[in-house]
Amino acid sequence: MTSHKNTQTMKPATAAKKLGVYLDATPEEFQEGVVSRDELNALQADPPEWLRELRRNGPHPRPVVAAKLGVSTSGLVRGGVTEPLTTEQIEALKSESPEWLRKERATQAEVRKEAARLKEKRLQENEKAAQRAEQPRRPRH
Repeated sequence: MTSHKNTQTMKPATAAKKLGVYLDATPEEFQEGVVSRDELNALQADPPEWLRELRRNGPHPRPVVAAKLGVSTSGLVRGGVTEPLTTEQIEALKSESPEWLRKERATQAEVRKEAARLKEKRLQENEKAAQRAEQPRRPRH
């Protein structure tokens, strides 16, 4: 019996998300088709000009905008940014540095700091548990 390899495909929206681009800005043929895993890998390995241009100048999807601004996607919404932004618009926001952006960046920094603290605490607890597990057990009488 021979096994047939099924080609794994994804919707254009999923492929755009994996590529980090805004779907509505991609070429029509990309938006209307399906993308195989092999095609996605090829796009990532050797991006065509349209993909390089989108990644360079946008418009960028919310997660990319948030990352470029150093805030969360929720922080973008709180700041009133609900639409995709171009690289130029992102740079303008950075240089204007509105109050909401400064506040959200500070919040994000606190979140990262707390996450690092919790990670360190878990590592220390795991080390203590491992040390306890290595200690010889005394027999009970």
